[in-house]
Amino acid sequence: MSESEATTRGVKVQVESNYLADRSNPAMGQWLFTYRVRISNEGLEPVQLVSRHWVITDANGEVREVQGPGVVGAQPRLDPGEVFEYRSFCPLETPVGTMHGTYQMVAESGDRFDAEVAPFSLSEPMSFH
Repeated sequence: MSESEATTRGVKVQVESNYLADRSNPAMGQWLFTYRVRISNEGLEPVQLVSRHWVITDANGEVREVQGPGVVGAQPRLDPGEVFEYRSFCPLETPVGTMHGTYQMVAESGDRFDAEVAPFSLSEPMSFH
């Protein structure tokens, strides 16, 4: 399990990742990871998450970028003190990698800003036989 946390303009983003052994097939070069994201509005005005930008790097140095509207089909609006949580997954072709990125936010005032998602690791737990 890996965790990360970052706060940008009152928007706190916490991520926890886990390896999904039962959905992975290392012999075929397929590793699957799940991650849970908790977004908390600790600021003074409502904000809305409008899009996401992920940077995914595997152990071979291959970089993949994922961009799109919202997260898991939602563009959550968070009043001060509100929290939005979701789960998603990331396939890799190596047993280790990292993810980081930003959520594009719009404050009620109209200000746009990028809430940082601090880097977190995706890694198959080491097994000793």
